[in-house]
Amino acid sequence: MSLFWRIFLLNAAVLITATLLLLGPVTVSTPVLLGEALVVLAGLVAMLLANGLLLRIGLAPLARLNRAMTTADLLRPGARPTVTGTGEMAQLTAAFNAMLDRLESERAASSARVLSAQEDERKRLAQELHDEVGQTLTAVLLQLKHAADRAPEPVQQELRQVQETTRAGLEEIRRIARRLRPGILEELGLASALRALTDEFGTRALAVRHHIAPGLPRLDAESELVVYRVAQEGLTNTARHSGADHVGLELRHGPGESVELLVRDNGKGIGPAAEGAGIRGMRERALLIGATLTLAPAPGGGTELGLRVRPAGPGAAACGAAGSGAAGSGAAGSEPESSSPDRPSSDKEKPW
Repeated sequence: MSLFWRIFLLNAAVLITATLLLLGPVTVSTPVLLGEALVVLAGLVAMLLANGLLLRIGLAPLARLNRAMTTADLLRPGARPTVTGTGEMAQLTAAFNAMLDRLESERAASSARVLSAQEDERKRLAQELHDEVGQTLTAVLLQLKHAADRAPEPVQQELRQVQETTRAGLEEIRRIARRLRPGILEELGLASALRALTDEFGTRALAVRHHIAPGLPRLDAESELVVYRVAQEGLTNTARHSGADHVGLELRHGPGESVELLVRDNGKGIGPAAEGAGIRGMRERALLIGATLTLAPAPGGGTELGLRVRPAGPGAAACGAAGSGAAGSGAAGSEPESSSPDRPSSDKEKPW
């Protein structure tokens, strides 16, 4: 039954009942007596209550659809209101579900194009920093060394200081280029890239430990890049906003032959604040590969970021050997200790 006829019949039933009561033994005098006024008033209240109740029942499907529209989130796809019946409300619910399917598909396609353009721009910037700025600063260092070797002692000390400042700037540019384009991910694989990433974030104020489980299924290139970027964003948020002094990164086996990334810190937690651009970016990256991203308070305080990824296919090779370790003071911006992707870590501490 359509919504129009449902509401019409409900109101008609109330009005017919009221009319039958007026045509019955109920009489109203002129002037109206107090008892008769009370009876009419009670009948009016009963009629309004019955009408309100029947309208609430009749409009309940519309209220459910309104709640579904209000809570719909394209970054958390899959939730759909149930289509019940065959009337106008069922058609409206089905049209809303089809619209959500189309919007999620279009958002996924546009996000893929945007993120692909971002990665291309990151690669271009990293290449220019390495080839242009890096080479220029290297030439400046050589010229400063040549000048310092021939300069008198007082000037030589000043040139040495300028040389060290230039060398520090060159190392910073190299660090920025590595973050823009994780070349180690392309060359040595995900396990080595995550080890190098934890080494880069380790400082005197923040201890970073990692654990890479053995025999993980190999992910495709796009999935590995998403895992790396989510780990990078998680460690960046921890270093900048959490106030933590310890963070652990773990790559392990998940349920159903999946691969799970966990980044857990002991900071102040996520709190009630709305999700920022960084978290929304991680969710969009996860949607591109059909992964599940979770962000919740960690046991014992802090924040736990999780990413569950399905492997490229059954029987895939392992993506890296087991390894665990810790990054301490002076590790920021350092290179991995070994070029082998299967390098075992020398420190066998647990990740947390």
